[in-house]
Amino acid sequence: MKKKAIIISVCVLALLAAILIPIILLSRPAAGKIVVIPLSGTITTGDSSLFSSSTITPGLVREYLTKAEKDPAVTAIVFRIESPGGEIEPCQEILLEIERVKETMPIVVSMGGTAASGGYYISTQADKIVALPTTQTGSIGVISQLINVEGLLEKLGIQIETFKGGKYKDMYWGFRELTPEEEEIMQEMIDEYYEQFIDVVAEGRGLSKDDVRDLATGQLYSGTEAKELGLVDELGDLNTAINLAAELAGIEAPKVEYYKQSGLIWRLLSGLTNAIQARLSGKF
Repeated sequence: MKKKAIIISVCVLALLAAILIPIILLSRPAAGKIVVIPLSGTITTGDSSLFSSSTITPGLVREYLTKAEKDPAVTAIVFRIESPGGEIEPCQEILLEIERVKETMPIVVSMGGTAASGGYYISTQADKIVALPTTQTGSIGVISQLINVEGLLEKLGIQIETFKGGKYKDMYWGFRELTPEEEEIMQEMIDEYYEQFIDVVAEGRGLSKDDVRDLATGQLYSGTEAKELGLVDELGDLNTAINLAAELAGIEAPKVEYYKQSGLIWRLLSGLTNAIQARLSGKF
């Protein structure tokens, strides 16, 4: 009797397994998905929820990557970059996010018409970079500008009375000419950012710092030139990048999902503040 009960129990378990295992397997998402993430516009600071589709923010990139990481089917990421660059700090944040995710899955960059300066900076740590022959890229350098309106204020009869705590506190406001000492301070800051840009490119592209420094003149390169110089890996379009990502991930027939970059026109107004800030802090 006991033996019969055991046999029945085994049969029941086998039947349940035969029913449940296919259901579990079918309910699990199939691996082998590649997501295409669009990054289009100027790179700037702020929460992605406050910006339009013409800007790239760390929050926006983080939002995309979190979505991709939560999808167990995603095995590779392609960034479609269309950007002339932007502010230094958000470029650094975005680069750190890309480096973090690259540890778990391949990342490939597909460059559009322009992926220059900061747009190139955030591309450097990808596993592979694909550019069109006509892509404008490179522009490795840093710029910071201060507008001096002192002469204009004088013509208008406007005088600015400044009260400050800190010797250099008013050097960034543009109401007076910079002293030689202040100009030196500004140049030292830009030189530091410039060397950082060189370090990032050298590390990401496997080039020597001296070689990168020779290329880091702020000059734009075509995709064809960039490939010859070692700044990109392949020439091709978005499909080329997708196929390359599939190859890196070991996927034969990938499913491709395209994320969308969206926003509202009125959010462009916040770009004015960021443009002023970028002039003060420096831009890639």
